[in-house]
Amino acid sequence: MQVFKFGGASVNSVERIQNIPNIILPYQGQSLVVIISAMGKTTNALEKVAEAFFAGKKEEALNLFEAIKQSHLTTAKYLLVTTYNQTLEELVNFFTEVEWLLHDNPVQEFDYYYDQIVCVGELLSTCIVSAYLNEKGVANQWLDVRDILRTDDTFRDANIDWNVTKQNLYNSPIKDNGKIYITQGFIGSTDENESTTLGREGSDYTAAIFANLLNAENLTIWKDVAGVMSADPKEFPEASFLAELNFNETIEMAFYGAQVIHPKTIKPLQNKNIPLHVRSFINPLEAGTTVSGKAVKGLPPVIVVKKNQAILHLHSQDFSFVGEQPMSLLYKIFGEVKVRPNLIQTGAINVLLCVDDHEEKISNLAAAASECFDVQVEKGLSLLTIRHYTPEVLDSMTANADIVLIQKTQETVQVLYR
Repeated sequence: MQVFKFGGASVNSVERIQNIPNIILPYQGQSLVVIISAMGKTTNALEKVAEAFFAGKKEEALNLFEAIKQSHLTTAKYLLVTTYNQTLEELVNFFTEVEWLLHDNPVQEFDYYYDQIVCVGELLSTCIVSAYLNEKGVANQWLDVRDILRTDDTFRDANIDWNVTKQNLYNSPIKDNGKIYITQGFIGSTDENESTTLGREGSDYTAAIFANLLNAENLTIWKDVAGVMSADPKEFPEASFLAELNFNETIEMAFYGAQVIHPKTIKPLQNKNIPLHVRSFINPLEAGTTVSGKAVKGLPPVIVVKKNQAILHLHSQDFSFVGEQPMSLLYKIFGEVKVRPNLIQTGAINVLLCVDDHEEKISNLAAAASECFDVQVEKGLSLLTIRHYTPEVLDSMTANADIVLIQKTQETVQVLYR
């Protein structure tokens, strides 16, 4: 059994979808689960639908969704011949699921509606791709991952119920029987059959869950790059290709914000020592990057830049030391408002928190923290992380930066700058 994952870039055009049979055909006759994301920028477009709906702009939400509908219908018309009418019926069912909701008035929190609306992106893409593969002689069975992947009701960042998911998978049609199964990444459902999502870019995590529970030989993530690079090649043309990584190094890279792999992906693989391959769907014959449990030495400096950062300056109100009690309160607040700081620095009477600039979450965090701290917020910052840094690389990367704070360990340096 193997697991493949195709991201949004691999299905963002008719031409790229037409390339997928060429990648999968060599594996016909082998057991294969294929996880597919929403097409291109569909998730971004659906987010705008959810925002308009929650703001009470029903007509705008319906118009935005209509554009998404027409885009998928056009793609289906270009790709499908013999299965078009059947696929159209299935697509209409998914369209209707969202449109019924858009005619209601919001009475729950935004995150709930976000998940009910945004989840349709993966359902639409897999429906079309599955039909196209069948037409091209790649026999496969489409499955709704919501029937398998059980989560709690933490909408937009749901947690997996591993025991129920394992049982659902055991009861599902997926078997190690030489067949190909197509399903969705990023989404799941509660025990009330309400759709949930696993956090942005969560399709990698879905693939790792399936690989773990199926005891897969390996997991392959197909991307538009040759493999894992030492930095984003779009920003750093001199970035070098990394042929091998180990699980620990990859977890660190993902934790600090590297976009190649979702941060939660590695643990389910590491737990069962399942190798991860990151390969190019543009050049599928290339070996790509292999992530495994083997030790890897001599890595170059690995650079990650996270933009749109904010810093919260927390100062104790009565000049008392920042000790165990205020820090315990802070960590409790992090859990309540669902914020994970990217950097924390403590002083005698102050704390500095670097977080992603999400307006609503920062407002909630600042309001809660103001119970025991004076709070100031500064935005428009960037966070640079360099693994395996050298003084020369650090100096070159920060030469013209207005540095707010810096933290170093033997392996890693992080610099927050304006």
